[in-house]
Amino acid sequence: MQFIRIATVSLIAIAVCGGSALAKPANCPAFNVKGDRPLDAVAIPPTGLCKVRTRAGFQFPDPTCTPGAVNPALTNAILKNKNFRTGCERDQATSATKKKMTYDWYAITKPTDNREPHMICELDHLISIELRGADTLDNIWPQCGPDGATGEDRAFKQKDLVENYLAAQIRAGKMNKTDVQKGIAQDWTQYLDRSKAYYATHKKRNDGG
Repeated sequence: MQFIRIATVSLIAIAVCGGSALAKPANCPAFNVKGDRPLDAVAIPPTGLCKVRTRAGFQFPDPTCTPGAVNPALTNAILKNKNFRTGCERDQATSATKKKMTYDWYAITKPTDNREPHMICELDHLISIELRGADTLDNIWPQCGPDGATGEDRAFKQKDLVENYLAAQIRAGKMNKTDVQKGIAQDWTQYLDRSKAYYATHKKRNDGG
């Protein structure tokens, strides 16, 4: 299906290392990682209000607004390069203005002081960069809650665990990349129990998002 691009180029900012005005890790290597292949066709900006779905206390984005998108330019060679860091590729589509727009699309009020250790919402990649997700607005949504959750119990922290687990399984050749991308976009919580069991015996990584 053809992706409907009705936004300006500045609105759909593709991940390019060094192209963001926001803070980045020092000495980001100049990888050529432009790419955006959505899992479904959507209008950006959305033509209507995006609705968060909730199941078992966890939230999921509206597939008519945030279907998830992959970045074909993030190859195995780049992801395995010792100099590559996901921090160099994120935040290209998430400037302060674009962050506010995304919250507005979902009718979510961005918390006034949304910083650690009290952060309660994260503008999250549905398919994370380490899973070859695109840093574009069709792959980003505000993930909040559950209500009253703190620390590692927050939904975006739980999803980080899932993302790292899935990336480890792909690296080990135990799971298929395309299946994982579709699976996490459809329901990231289906992998939650397996990721918790995995990290009960393995060291955690911090490459999520």
